[in-house]
Amino acid sequence: MGTVIMHSVMSVDGFIADDEDQVGTLHDWYFDGDVPIGGGGDQEYDHSGTGSGIRVSTSSAEYVRSTWAEIGAIVMGRTLFDLVNGWEGRPPAGDHVVVVSHRPKPEGWHPEASYHFAGDVTAAIEKARELAGDRTVAVNAGDVGGQILAAGLVDEVAMDVVPVVFGTGKRFFGAVDRQYLLEDPHVVIQGERVLHLRYKVRR
Repeated sequence: MGTVIMHSVMSVDGFIADDEDQVGTLHDWYFDGDVPIGGGGDQEYDHSGTGSGIRVSTSSAEYVRSTWAEIGAIVMGRTLFDLVNGWEGRPPAGDHVVVVSHRPKPEGWHPEASYHFAGDVTAAIEKARELAGDRTVAVNAGDVGGQILAAGLVDEVAMDVVPVVFGTGKRFFGAVDRQYLLEDPHVVIQGERVLHLRYKVRR
């Protein structure tokens, strides 16, 4: 069974987007480097939105490439799915996506894409693990990620910390309202305008 990793890019004060779901400068490092990074599946979809593709710095490239290669399935919330229209059926990494939502997949939406909808986080992780096999299940941080952490289903927390302060916005851990202990980080990589960190969740 693969590892379940909760992940996102965040500001130094712990936000993954502002109050309007805009990421501002948080993702600039994905597109400002010299090393192109290919994700999984069909990459005709331009995740940069600029036509430049994903290009990170040399210091981040090996970490990002190896992390994405391990991903078998992504778990995301319905808000993000709607914001990006499910990346038009072409996730940046992995072969499968599970969306946590009480609403079904939009009728006729990219029937060729391996996107599955689950009514709660437990069912979503169960389905994602089934789809991913021995590969990683990547959980998008935020409200859904916080619910999965609270349910005891997250093995590791990975964050790409960008040197910007948002002040308010959407929190990395969503509405988590109690303490969780993490181990000391087993990954610490200084990139350009980003710090990559990974922590195992203490059981």
